[in-house]
Amino acid sequence: MSNAIETRGLVYRAGKSFEIRDLALNVPAGSMYGFLGPNGAGKTTTIRLLLGLLRPVSGAITVLDRRIPREAPRVLQRTGYVPESPHLYSTLTVAEAIAFHHAFYPGWDQGWADELLAMFGLVRDRRLARLSKGEMGKLMMLLALAQRPELLVLDEPTDGLDPVVRRDVLSALLEYVAQHNATVFISSHLVHELERICDWVGVMDRGRLVAELPMHSFKSGIKRIRLSDPPALPGDTPFVLLNREPAEGSVETWVVRGWQPPMAQYFEGVGASVREVVDLDLEEGFVELLRTFRVNPD
Repeated sequence: MSNAIETRGLVYRAGKSFEIRDLALNVPAGSMYGFLGPNGAGKTTTIRLLLGLLRPVSGAITVLDRRIPREAPRVLQRTGYVPESPHLYSTLTVAEAIAFHHAFYPGWDQGWADELLAMFGLVRDRRLARLSKGEMGKLMMLLALAQRPELLVLDEPTDGLDPVVRRDVLSALLEYVAQHNATVFISSHLVHELERICDWVGVMDRGRLVAELPMHSFKSGIKRIRLSDPPALPGDTPFVLLNREPAEGSVETWVVRGWQPPMAQYFEGVGASVREVVDLDLEEGFVELLRTFRVNPD
């Protein structure tokens, strides 16, 4: 499977307090890749590096088979970008903003732009300064989609939008992806939203990539296990032990990653017995990954 985005050994420093270190991203072509992390994790900085808006200290970035930042203009022609904060001139009308954006993209589809304008209920002659946050979010998505991009890079595109607007924006995105097999790289801290739409997930914290795997593996492979008579030292486990907490008496709760049912034999071999195996949803797994990473960052 080819990758729409790859980074290798990527390093970037912002002052003395923040660093992206040895970042290795692999975003499969045609995937919906959810980029998760708490505020300040480095998600927006990573996106700016991917688009050539920042220059790394070292490492390699390839987007749509071209090197960044050297070939950034060619990549940006094929990429729809929704930044965290709108970057449009507030004195323009909606129609003027669309015409301005249109001029930079040879593949612009005005018919699709007009459909989205009607679908989103945007008024052509309204100035951007008078748009609500939801209307601005719809306009930003319209501008990204009407380019007919191969890659969509979306930085918190639904943050602060009400549920109805969020649904409209995501519906238009999913319709486009289904029709054109575009790749989507979407950064968000809204865990449940990404769980519904993404097939890959990367988790970032403090400038480091904590995990990267298919969504189904993330959701099915992180478990909470209640044990009787657990070993004092886990030894060589067939899974990754993220956390262990005493419950009552000789019972403990372990949170593990990479779980498969045959691994229960490990516990039999160390004299423990499994009482219960509980699935974690994406948000619970996300929290456990961050907790473990912050205790053992290396």
